[in-house]
Amino acid sequence: MPWTTSELWTFLPLGYLLTIAIELPILLCGLSPRHDWRRRCFAGAWLTACTYPIVAIVLPLTVWPMFGYVAYVVVAEIFAPVAECLLFRWAFHRDQEITQNDKVRDMTAIVAANVLSFLLGGWLVDRWWG
Repeated sequence: MPWTTSELWTFLPLGYLLTIAIELPILLCGLSPRHDWRRRCFAGAWLTACTYPIVAIVLPLTVWPMFGYVAYVVVAEIFAPVAECLLFRWAFHRDQEITQNDKVRDMTAIVAANVLSFLLGGWLVDRWWG
């Protein structure tokens, strides 16, 4: 059963912090060395700030009730890493000399962070609030 709008808004700040706590260590270690620590930390908070409200509020209220939980998960877990990769590329890969290996490494780190936050975050939420 989908969460209510009130429950989603109540969980939003905690879910955002949980997502950052899971994803940031992966981005700190996984992003290419050309990005300093400040940029890596900023990316960890900023990318999640851009996508998390859509994943945590918009999609549960639109996709889940109409098409079910599995459809929601599929849409959310494709949307978040694709959007974050595009945002990161737009912000940090334009007008710079960057190797293809660094681009692939950055995008892989972002996707890996999202996969882990889905798996671990979903498990934790289910365990604590399920």
